[in-house]
Amino acid sequence: MAQRGLPRNDDLYLEDGFWKLRRRVDPNDANGLVDRRLRKPAWLGPAVGPQRITKKEAERIALENFPSRTDWNAPALQFAITVADFVEKKFVPEHVAMKKLSGQTHYHAILKHVIRPEEVDRVFHVDLEKSKPKLKAVPDWPYLGNVRLRDVRPDNVRQLISAATARGYSTQTVKHIRNVVGAIFTHARKERYFAGENPASQVAMPGLSRKEARALTLAEAQEVLGVMRYPEREMTLIAILTGMNMAEICGIQWRRVNLTETWSNADGEPIPPRSIAVRKEWYRGELANVGQKSRHKNRPIPQPLLPMLVGLSQRAKFTGPDDFVFVSQAGTPINENNVAARRLKPIGRALHMPWLSWHVIRRAHTTLAYEIGMQHLDRMAASGYSDPLIDTGTNPPAKFYTA
Repeated sequence: MAQRGLPRNDDLYLEDGFWKLRRRVDPNDANGLVDRRLRKPAWLGPAVGPQRITKKEAERIALENFPSRTDWNAPALQFAITVADFVEKKFVPEHVAMKKLSGQTHYHAILKHVIRPEEVDRVFHVDLEKSKPKLKAVPDWPYLGNVRLRDVRPDNVRQLISAATARGYSTQTVKHIRNVVGAIFTHARKERYFAGENPASQVAMPGLSRKEARALTLAEAQEVLGVMRYPEREMTLIAILTGMNMAEICGIQWRRVNLTETWSNADGEPIPPRSIAVRKEWYRGELANVGQKSRHKNRPIPQPLLPMLVGLSQRAKFTGPDDFVFVSQAGTPINENNVAARRLKPIGRALHMPWLSWHVIRRAHTTLAYEIGMQHLDRMAASGYSDPLIDTGTNPPAKFYTA
């Protein structure tokens, strides 16, 4: 992860046309952690000529090749280190960086409620010139960044919880904030930067009301599908009829779709007839393995979906084994968030369903199964029943999605 700068006991200087590094060290260091390579100046690179490097580049070389172990393990530093410094130097590189992309994204978002958002973006290497920050620092917010790690008490965590509650954050978001603070101090205790009970574990969640989870009824599903088009219509149908989430749907590649009546094979793994093998997901611009083994499933393709998928498989391009089932004009995977913002939200407003979202649509799989039975949908399709929910047509979409 990015360093804030050279430690105070390091001198970067220019001499005879070269960048050099000298570390002021105590020869009687009690921890025995002094880097003896730096008892004499270290040569980092030329400062002049065609191969010259800038001072910033010299600092980077120094930080990568001559880490100051003394600085980050000395009792004096452990005594004075702030929450922001610990998050940057220890928590993110040693804990967050070990998570999958989804976990890193979660910590990136929630940490902005614990320390100032601009500090979090810097730690996560966000290019502010290319990416406009969605969350900015809130005046009078009880950020923990400048508080010494050893001085954080349960009251500090309670202030965060109270501020989030007063701002109208959901129960789940407030819980995430407390849990992230707890994770920071669990790691701090493990690394012996903090002694005592975890301050987050001593803070109870306030009694917040939980909003009722919405889900589409059959009538609402028919109304929504009646005004949808590619790709949200097809994605909605798959979500309702199979229960797959949007990351899984966007990550479907043709190699894992078996539209035939016989077994097929993908990467040495058999796929049953008329099934989708859920092994990958498209999340935050990356194709990743579906994490938990319990989510590795072969989803049967219901009869209503078969003509739709057959039609998509017969389009003029993007039907190779590694191509995605749902693609833009350029052949890139569909971004579920873009579709939600550009298509779902306007549809929801037009139909007086401002709560319409991918989560709501996916819940319809459970509610409709309970309301009419998923087998009943198959029977209606097999008997030629024509309905917006199941009559998907056999022709591929006239136009690709414009991202």
